Amino acid sequence: MGRKKLEIKRIEENGARMVCFSKRRSGLIKKAKELSVLCDVDLAAIIFSNRGKLFQYCSTDSILQRYQAESSTGSREEKGQSSDDSGFITSDEILQKVERELDELCVTDLVLLEKQIEVALIQTRSAKTQRMLDTVSSLREEKNNLADEKRSLEEITGSNRNTSKKKMIVDLNNVADDRMTE
Repeated sequence: MGRKKLEIKRIEENGARMVCFSKRRSGLIKKAKELSVLCDVDLAAIIFSNRGKLFQYCSTDSILQRYQAESSTGSREEKGQSSDDSGFITSDEILQKVERELDELCVTDLVLLEKQIEVALIQTRSAKTQRMLDTVSSLREEKNNLADEKRSLEEITGSNRNTSKKKMIVDLNNVADDRMTE
């Protein structure tokens, strides 16, 4: 009896997804090792989890340098352009840059970098919060100014209504007095 064919779609349950990722990642690395040994080829596998954690396998130490040399000369010559001309950085270039920088860092450097990122994040959040509070404050001030202006306009229109009523009364009285004298 064969295995049931698995439909390839995103696993919704987080725990099951993480278990599947872990098992398939180790299976992929195992297959990469086997392919490297059986076929005598240089092989590298780079995997990033959804949380950004790096998993890698390299059959030789020089494979990344060879890849970088090949990709920087071969692909750009074929395309006839460099990444500097296009103004955009490709995901491959970002991956290479991250790999180079991570190889150069030791654990203490990574911990220091993590702390610096956390501090920058805290500063960014506090600046965002301060801007939001400033905006709320200015909106409240504007609301109060508009309410004051509304009150003053209501007073002006209210006094105009009262004076126009008085004029009407005076005018009616004048008309009545004029008729009586006639």
